[in-house]
Amino acid sequence: MTELKSAEAKINASLEESGSLAPLAEGDESTAELKAMLSKGVEVVSNLDSILGKFFTEYKQLIISLGLVFGAIVSVKLTLALLSALNEIPLVEPILELVGLGYSAWFVTRFMLKSEKRQEFYAKFSDTKDQVLGSKK
Repeated sequence: MTELKSAEAKINASLEESGSLAPLAEGDESTAELKAMLSKGVEVVSNLDSILGKFFTEYKQLIISLGLVFGAIVSVKLTLALLSALNEIPLVEPILELVGLGYSAWFVTRFMLKSEKRQEFYAKFSDTKDQVLGSKK
């Protein structure tokens, strides 16, 4: 027990000397540059809402267009992935092909064989187009 106490007494650890960093002097150039950079960064972060607001109002149409293009690409990719997954199921692909051929045959016989039916279809198509896109009147 006495050996333990004497070993503890011999350890003289000085925490102040090892691993401490020397404080920077106030007149140091690097400190002034660091403070200038930090103040500029704080200014940018504090004005971030106005900066982003100006950006979005200036480029609103471009952002909407890019969003629509991105959405269209994603929807086409998802549709193709869904169709390829459905084609893996037995008998689904031939049934979908038969449904498509049947609808095409009905459409051709209903609207495309006679001239008056074509004109009727074109009138319906023009009305629907005007409703969706807006009339030019």
